[in-house]
Amino acid sequence: MKHAQRLSRCIAALLPLLATSLAQAQAQPQPVSGAANEAPQAPSAAASAAKRTLSPPAKPASASKTNEQPAQLERVELSGKASDEAARRASTASKIVIGREEIERFGDSSVGEVLKRLPGVTTGGRPGRGGEVRMRGMGSGYTQILVNGERMPPGFSLDQLPPEQLERIEVMRAPTAEYGARGVAGTINVVLREALAKRLNDLKLGVSSERGRLRPNASWSRSDKLDEHGGAYTLSINAQQGDTLDDLNSLSLTRNLKTQAESSLLTQGRTEASRKSLNLNARLQWKLGEGENFNLQPFVNAARGSSDNAQTFSRTPPQPGDGSYYFDRSNTHSDTRFDMARLNAQWTKALDESRRIDLRAGLGRAHALGDTLTQEYLGAPGSAAIRTQQDHTDSRDSNWSFNGKYSHQLENEHSLVAGLESEGTQRNQTRDCLQNGATCRGQLEFGDELSASTQRFAAYVQDEWSLGKQWSFYAGLRGETIATRSQSSAQEVKNRSSVWTPLLHGVWKFDEKSRDQIRASLTRSYRSPNLQDLIAQPSINSFYPCPDGQPCGANSYDHPDRAGNPNLLPELATGIDLAYENYLSKGGILSVSAFARQISNLIRNDTRLENVSWANTPRYVTRPQNIGNAKTYGVELEAKFRLDEFIDEAWPVQVRSNLSIFRSSVDGIPGPNNKLDQQPSATANLGADYRLRSLPLSLGGSINWTPANTVQQSRETEANTSRKIVLDAFALWNIDRDMSLRLSASNLAPLDYSNGSQTLTSDSLITKSSNGASYTQWQLRLEIKI
Repeated sequence: MKHAQRLSRCIAALLPLLATSLAQAQAQPQPVSGAANEAPQAPSAAASAAKRTLSPPAKPASASKTNEQPAQLERVELSGKASDEAARRASTASKIVIGREEIERFGDSSVGEVLKRLPGVTTGGRPGRGGEVRMRGMGSGYTQILVNGERMPPGFSLDQLPPEQLERIEVMRAPTAEYGARGVAGTINVVLREALAKRLNDLKLGVSSERGRLRPNASWSRSDKLDEHGGAYTLSINAQQGDTLDDLNSLSLTRNLKTQAESSLLTQGRTEASRKSLNLNARLQWKLGEGENFNLQPFVNAARGSSDNAQTFSRTPPQPGDGSYYFDRSNTHSDTRFDMARLNAQWTKALDESRRIDLRAGLGRAHALGDTLTQEYLGAPGSAAIRTQQDHTDSRDSNWSFNGKYSHQLENEHSLVAGLESEGTQRNQTRDCLQNGATCRGQLEFGDELSASTQRFAAYVQDEWSLGKQWSFYAGLRGETIATRSQSSAQEVKNRSSVWTPLLHGVWKFDEKSRDQIRASLTRSYRSPNLQDLIAQPSINSFYPCPDGQPCGANSYDHPDRAGNPNLLPELATGIDLAYENYLSKGGILSVSAFARQISNLIRNDTRLENVSWANTPRYVTRPQNIGNAKTYGVELEAKFRLDEFIDEAWPVQVRSNLSIFRSSVDGIPGPNNKLDQQPSATANLGADYRLRSLPLSLGGSINWTPANTVQQSRETEANTSRKIVLDAFALWNIDRDMSLRLSASNLAPLDYSNGSQTLTSDSLITKSSNGASYTQWQLRLEIKI
């Protein structure tokens, strides 16, 4: 009875508004569009079905015609962007969409901090500092990172993008033909600000603090029309400066199994770093004609950084007897510079109501400079350095891309898409190295210039169709070839690989009006070796350097040299994904999903004793190797809802929670922890936020948990990391309609973070550990709508 009374009052209140709307519709019959800037697209099968459902019923042919006919209402079509949940629900392939509201909610300072709250997403590094983004706990290279649907050049990371410049984030758990199959764990596509017809002029001024060091930042976003014919633009600029102070201690303990003698190395270090960055991206759109659009998307990133690292070394016994290089203090100063510019162009043309062509091209350039001065000391403070090394590196990357896509909406509910893609990257790198004023031994041995290129070509076709209103299917096939070549004075490297990836997705709704649906995917994906793994020139370990003018001597297992491997094969993965989703009436979702991947040609860094050209005795060298097969599987639970969805009298608190459980095993490595590198056993998030009714104040908080992790990396080495618990909170005060003040805190309950390893060889046990503290970061930001 209570709900019926509420419903009757709502209907009574809406009747006058409905009458007014009908009168306006009769007076102004022209269509209204809320997304004039969007390029026309061939409707998907789901969209076609929705259009039929929303179309008014046809007028009966037997209707009588009189002189006094009632006024006929013209049909008014409203076009706008779907909500995040609606876009997720309509996609045949599993996809999570994070819009502007969710991105801005906690006032995060990096994209990684936003992503860490999503189901199955983890970040590397210390709590509260962002880090490498991983899906389903899988380590480096298993997650494909795209910006506006394209891969970014070497040296770029998501942490270089401020959240203010993002329009949305798309997380795809299974590969699709259009976005590529290079993400075994999944794909994260970051979409930058889009050109909108709606006027936007936002200014955000903030300052954050960690350990008493201030980090000012400012961002400005502007969107408006270019003309009255559908042209629009968006401009987003972000500038920030930050200083950090970190203390890190490490201990290496070696025990000889035959004599039980022990030796140790304790390292105590402090690093002070400073970084400045400027980011600019824009999108300009022109409407050339009916169904024809042209876009330009410039993107610029510039960063400057410097750091000072001071370390002290304590050895037991004091003087090693193994011939290794010995010093007890070092100071290192580094200056870095990174500049990147990219221009993308896109032309779309609707050939008719069912066919469309889309062409994209891009050009980019990245330039990285690094200068490092290392001074090593032995003896009392004030003594002269026993070795001074100066390193200068200069890397230049040029890249291009050209993609074409053809879309055709067929009459039998099939949406056909075919495309061709090509891209290339050229890297030229030089290194100058001086030790005590003379050219470094490594530079003489391996050269100081490196030229490398990578070219990728791909072709794909996909078909998406519906069978009735309950079934949707997707089938795709993608072929991709990657060719890598590098040249230096010491060696020439060539690598070429081709992969075909068939992809199948399906969705079944319980009934045509149901909020419940089941997804299934059967796919093939791959992980290609990165450029550095293939071409890395040998690097001699600084603890066992080579004497000037003499062959190198032996080194130890725990201090190996490093090198690349031009013979690496891509990892191939066959995967299956299953999911159940329930979309709630007040917004939100309850879901449970499961996945499994069977991986072949697994790549892992492996340390082996090798005969090398730079020594007259075998030395230990670490290089990536294809070591065999692996499998991984897991379950991901997600609950995103308003509290009053389940408790009638509850406040409308928004709750977000997820729990992911992972398992994996690597063939040929003994258990029980023979997992994929860096994969934890689980991760979980719990968060809530609420806007007070009595005050213009919103409050929220979240907790992110990743348990301690142990991984058996090889038969000899076991690695471990400590648990991570990150507690974040925010308060947003709406001063007035156009101004608000946000206070946010990241890592409110800071924990020490540690990692280490244990290596057992035939004659020794080597234990390594490093640890450091994490800190709370506070941020105060003024947000103004101009």
